[in-house]
Amino acid sequence: MVELIHTLADHNDDVNCCAFSSSLLATCALDKTIRLYFLSDFTEVPYSPLKFHTYAVHCCCFSPSGHILASCSTDGTTVLWDTQNGQILAVMEQPSGSPVRVCRFSPDSTCLVSGASDGTVVLWNAQSYKLHRCASVKDGSLVACAFSPPGNLFVTGSSCGDLTVWDDKMRCLHSEKAHDLGITCCDFSSQPVPGGERGLQFFQLASCGQDCQIKIWVISFIHILAKIPDQPKQFTENWSEDDVSNWLCAEGLEDLVDIFKMNNIDGRELLNLTKESLADDLKIESLGLRSKVLRKIEELRTKVKTLSSEIPDEFICPITRELMKDPVIASDGYSYEKEAMENWISKKKRTSPMTNLVLSSVILTPNRTLKMAIDRWLSETHQK
Repeated sequence: MVELIHTLADHNDDVNCCAFSSSLLATCALDKTIRLYFLSDFTEVPYSPLKFHTYAVHCCCFSPSGHILASCSTDGTTVLWDTQNGQILAVMEQPSGSPVRVCRFSPDSTCLVSGASDGTVVLWNAQSYKLHRCASVKDGSLVACAFSPPGNLFVTGSSCGDLTVWDDKMRCLHSEKAHDLGITCCDFSSQPVPGGERGLQFFQLASCGQDCQIKIWVISFIHILAKIPDQPKQFTENWSEDDVSNWLCAEGLEDLVDIFKMNNIDGRELLNLTKESLADDLKIESLGLRSKVLRKIEELRTKVKTLSSEIPDEFICPITRELMKDPVIASDGYSYEKEAMENWISKKKRTSPMTNLVLSSVILTPNRTLKMAIDRWLSETHQK
């Protein structure tokens, strides 16, 4: 049975979005305002409407705790509001200045994603209110976004129909055309799919499109990484703890996964393991098992040396002197590893690492041609 219990008619133009917290209802509209209502009786809170945006407000969402409300607008800003008093906590400007169409908090409230009409997607630190990472999709406006329940990845949907999966470091893990006429919404199920493999959690994702279809996807963080072995699997020193776990399973050493995770063994630590550390630190008692692990690690060391000596110079970041995973072009015309160049700029170094001249702009553009060349080289190297 469905019963209408209340109608709110305070906005002066089309209402674009609504969101619930445990005690409030938030709405936003083309009239440039956000309104807040008590759930107990649907009266408007004393400090509503919230006014700052100079153009239409497209989306609003609460942090999981309900203490913060985010709103985003055609004016190119995402604003964080204190829901206790309606005060502005932060105004975060999209780097490109493009209209912001969607925003979402991570499950732990530490991050906020904003997606814009020009395809740029920004991962903000929701505690310091500073830009953490920035990337973009190839075509269309970003109109949908959802975090996985663990918060280790999020998905964006575009008006061109592309569904893109990102990890928490803004690496694009997967992208494909999901809906021919554009995506309108997407969301994760709150519970993992039963019966997942050991150490893996699979979650269902639903995407909705203007093609009159709803598609259900099954997504796993580790599973997606397995689809892109180029990085970091080729370069062991860059492996995360999860990559090490995947390697152990692939080598028939799955019984050691828990031990390695307990000791925080990532790729760099893995390459430094010795027979003494395996016995004394990791407490692996079996001599045969220790010998097998050491043989496999030695194979990795040999591969690392071979790959490092064969890397073409144009694939190496001038700052880190390592193979680039996410190359970007700076205003000086040179390509750099994205994270390294962002760190360079964040330390107020407005000069070029190559020429030492002042950069005319701090905007970094993805070098997709170089990325494709690196991926192709990695794939060919992997097949040798």
